[in-house]
Amino acid sequence: MKITFPHMGNVYIAAKIFFDGMGIDYVIPPMNNKAALEIGVEHSPEEMCLPFKIMIGNFVQSIEQGADTILLVGSCGPCRFGEYSELQMKILKKLGHDLQFIVMDYVKDIGKSEFMNRLGILTSGSKKSGREKVMASLRAIKAINLIDKIEERAHYLAGYEVNRGECKKLLNKCKRDVFETDNPVEAIRILEAYRKNIEKVKIDKNKKPVKVAVIGEIYTVIDPFSNLNIEDKLMDYGVCSKRKLTPSWWVKDAAMKVLNLNSIDIRRASKEYLPYYIGGHARECIGEAMIAHKQNLDGAIQIFPMGCMPEIITKAILPSISRDKDFPIMSLVVDEMTGEGGYVTRIEAFLDLLERRQENVSHGC
Repeated sequence: MKITFPHMGNVYIAAKIFFDGMGIDYVIPPMNNKAALEIGVEHSPEEMCLPFKIMIGNFVQSIEQGADTILLVGSCGPCRFGEYSELQMKILKKLGHDLQFIVMDYVKDIGKSEFMNRLGILTSGSKKSGREKVMASLRAIKAINLIDKIEERAHYLAGYEVNRGECKKLLNKCKRDVFETDNPVEAIRILEAYRKNIEKVKIDKNKKPVKVAVIGEIYTVIDPFSNLNIEDKLMDYGVCSKRKLTPSWWVKDAAMKVLNLNSIDIRRASKEYLPYYIGGHARECIGEAMIAHKQNLDGAIQIFPMGCMPEIITKAILPSISRDKDFPIMSLVVDEMTGEGGYVTRIEAFLDLLERRQENVSHGC
């Protein structure tokens, strides 16, 4: 068994640490790129969303490197993500690939017995002891929490840094260094070191940077290729950005969902405009917009893939929030046809708007 998985933000770092610790053979697909997207577009139904197409590209590229088993998280909710695995299996089988899919759905949806069965299949290739398997899992969880925290601080401190580009450089070097080691213990040590180093970046507290929340559909929000590196661009512009949806947030949310204690702050914040769960991360998107407003951020940017039903609904609600709370929100829709030129122009125009509003407030206008 040689496992692969789709790229989703920083998940590949935690997955590598987990599989190295478990002693399981794996393939990490190339970082999301144009080639993967072209493969996905060629073999996917035209109306399918961008994440689906990129994942198909991930899988085909991994199969070319010997992968025969695909690990994918699942969803039994109304979002069509829950049907990804079935359709992807059919597409790959049609291409001549006979693969095994391991879909890790929520425990509350498939039951503890079935969840443990699938987990057993995943770990069947490991010869490690029970204790070693537990440690591999704990290190993977610690790794995803650490890298997400480092990324969060880098995105925020970029607005205050004295030496422009220092946070971005540190973040990218962190990811490279941790990826190059095959020793899980060393990987954690590297992440912990960078966690301390990011706090040593020289900042100017007198700066008043524009502060923006990045909200929307989780895949396109956390995947740099899908969102055309929007967070890197915001760092380059000297903007502070905040994003609640991360892989570590997803893990915690999934674990707490069993007790209905997941993301209580977001659910409370979304109650005024969207009190119901409608699939995807629609409720989270609305809640994040409200939280961003309460935290006195300057605005929010919603990103979602073309055709995403939950985000289409939130896109219709966000203008009401913007109007009622006097809080600027811009929506960006991405697919394989999105041109970077127009995309960047919209972002820059939105940031100019926020800067002018900030200046007006400071001058008492």
